[in-house]
Parts: sequence; structure tokens; C-alpha cells
Amino acid sequence: MLPSLYNWTMDLAGRKSAAWWLAVVAFVESSVFVVPADVLFLPMVLAKPHRAYRYAFLATLFSVLGGIAGWFLGHYAFDAIARPILQFYGKIDAFESMRASVDMEAVVLLLVTSGLAHVPPMKVVTILSGAANVSLGMFIASAVITRGARFFILAAVLRRHGEAVRHFIEKRLGLIAAIGAAALIVLYGLYVLAK
Repeated sequence: MLPSLYNWTMDLAGRKSAAWWLAVVAFVESSVFVVPADVLFLPMVLAKPHRAYRYAFLATLFSVLGGIAGWFLGHYAFDAIARPILQFYGKIDAFESMRASVDMEAVVLLLVTSGLAHVPPMKVVTILSGAANVSLGMFIASAVITRGARFFILAAVLRRHGEAVRHFIEKRLGLIAAIGAAALIVLYGLYVLAK
């Protein structure tokens, strides 16, 4: 299953419509969606390394725009949209506690960790930033810096070492997936213990 999924994303990355799909995924990832833009960004750069920086710019731009949408969702539509979703998942109390205790320094730290490493997911930070009345200007500046750093660093590494990375992934796809799954399980276990 993993090799066919890998081949599918590599095939999609080579299509003319791939840039549009990257823009859509980067936008919705930062506001409401679970899947990170890297799922499409990485194979696109591996398939066409000469377009690495163009793809990094596109992913950064639409990730920031999606983040702004998430900020507006948290700021202006929290009660109408976000609160019912959080109540459905039983997370409203945890979110309210976080919102009451968050300050600008904490949000900037969350933006850095989320923007660079998806911890916590970007959409959580964007909605929280809006709900906690964080300055939109500061939010945008932080998002541009962190998301730009992530995508442009990945673009530079993949452009320089793309073929070696691609061969490594293709030879060890099962091992990489197992390590990724184990990391997610460990992170979830730490999250449950911290509650």
C-alpha cells in the first residue's frame, strides 16, 4: 500500500495541476485540515527540483493566507463554528483553559513550533490566536517567518540532495513509515500523560 501511495503522490507532483493542489492543501492545512502541505510539497520538489523555490513561495503564501483565515475564524466566528466542533470532540474545556492562559509570548512560541515542526498543528494555533485576540500583524509576521523558513529550508535541502533523498525514501519507505507511526504513538502517549 505504501509504495502505491508514494507512486501516486509522485505522479500527482509531476502534473501541471500540482501547483494548484499545493496551494489548496497549504491553505486548508493552516485553517481547518489535518493533512500537512508537506505531503504534496516534498514529492513536487523531488519531481521538479528546479522549481523548488517557486513551490516554497507558493506553499508559504497559501499557508499564511490559510492561517489568516484560521485567525479570522477564531476571532470572529469562534462561537458559531469552532466552539460546536470543540464541544463535539469534548475539547472545549481544554481549549478555554488554554485560551485564558495564553499570552503573546506563548503564541509566538506556538507559532514557531507549529510553523517549523507542526507541533501543535498549525490550524490549532491560528484559531487560538484569533480567539485570544492576538495582534493580526504580529500573527502574520510570525507565520511568514516560520512557514517561510520551513518551506525554503526544505526546498534548499531537497534541491541540493534531492536524488539521494529520493533514493533513500524509495529504498526504506516501510522503515520510514514505521518510525513515523512510532513517533506519533509516542507523542500521543506523552499528550495523554500530560493531561
